[in-house]
Amino acid sequence: MAVFAYQGRTTQGSTAGEIEAPDRTAAVAELRRKAILVTSIKEKAGGPARTGVRGRLGGKVKDKEMAIFTRQFSTMVDAGLPLVQCLSILAEQSESRILRTVTTKVAGNVEAGSTLADALRRHPRTFDELFVNLVEVGEAGGILDTVLQRLSVYIEKAAALKRKVKSAMIYPATIVGVAFIVVIFMLTFVIPTFAKMFSQMGADLPLPTVIVIRLSDFVQRFWWLVLAGAVGIVVGIRAYYRTEGGKSVIDALLLKLPVFGTLIRKVAVARFTRTLGTLVSSGVPILEGLRITARTAGNRVVEKAVLDTRASVTAGKTLAEPLKASTVFPPMVVQMISVGEQTGALDAMLNKIADFYDDEVDTAVTALTALLEPLMIVFLGVVIGGLVIAMYLPIFRLVTLVK
Repeated sequence: MAVFAYQGRTTQGSTAGEIEAPDRTAAVAELRRKAILVTSIKEKAGGPARTGVRGRLGGKVKDKEMAIFTRQFSTMVDAGLPLVQCLSILAEQSESRILRTVTTKVAGNVEAGSTLADALRRHPRTFDELFVNLVEVGEAGGILDTVLQRLSVYIEKAAALKRKVKSAMIYPATIVGVAFIVVIFMLTFVIPTFAKMFSQMGADLPLPTVIVIRLSDFVQRFWWLVLAGAVGIVVGIRAYYRTEGGKSVIDALLLKLPVFGTLIRKVAVARFTRTLGTLVSSGVPILEGLRITARTAGNRVVEKAVLDTRASVTAGKTLAEPLKASTVFPPMVVQMISVGEQTGALDAMLNKIADFYDDEVDTAVTALTALLEPLMIVFLGVVIGGLVIAMYLPIFRLVTLVK
């Protein structure tokens, strides 16, 4: 068990103290049960050593497998089967080795007297914070089957959204990769043959041909440098993206990209509204819902906008006001959220926005694919065709002189 020092707010005002818990998430959950809104929490140095169980157990499970697991779980709970029996059945029939192992451990913890949410919380790599919080709400409200049903729908739609984005990125990435391989092959094996032939001719070569031949010589001599440079650029960008400042800079640039930026913004809006709508409709408090939504935003600019919104809501403002001020969310989204707040149907409105933007993403992906196809053909033509023309220019000149 670890000791955590916390600061928070209650209905009576600010409060601070210490709490003992297996990990940070469990500490926050326990404080939330005591009606304490945590504003800051840190593990005390020199406290009891952490068990490390959370870091070792479980693993990432595919969205499809998790959606099937959740839907089957919901059906069995709705049929009145005991939780332990439900979990045992799910463990036996799951095709995922990780999910089988984790579910078996969860069943054992529940049988030993733990709540389902606390048992799931011990496996954060398999069951994320959103999943655990919704299950906790479902247990407390006696609507676990309904919450699990909503969770399965959420996971399925989130997975579908992810597939759409991947399909938009696969095509250009494949074309660029193929172009890079073809260029390296030509510079290494094809261009040297032409260079040797031209050197025997002893004629003056056009500037494009000279540039290509020198580039070919460089690649042959320093191929290791080219390879190291390509790997270094990828590793460097990934390392920079892992830093706080780097992630903010790159995410902001991604939102400003032509065509791709619009798609990324639509994906972010769909994810935000779907996540928050699922949480609110399941009974999670709006402040807790915003905190969880910010953590699953997938873009640091959107995450900051959601956290700023949470701070404004804590200060007594409506949800729509800070969202409008952030300029991240389109005016239509802000207006619909405002209407949802005024009519008391925020969850329904958020889900409607999410459905709308799911369709928008689908349309954007189709349009992007249609736009990229001719662009990629032109790209290949310029790159590969440029190399070929540079090599044939001396031959064309020779033919002209012969005539």
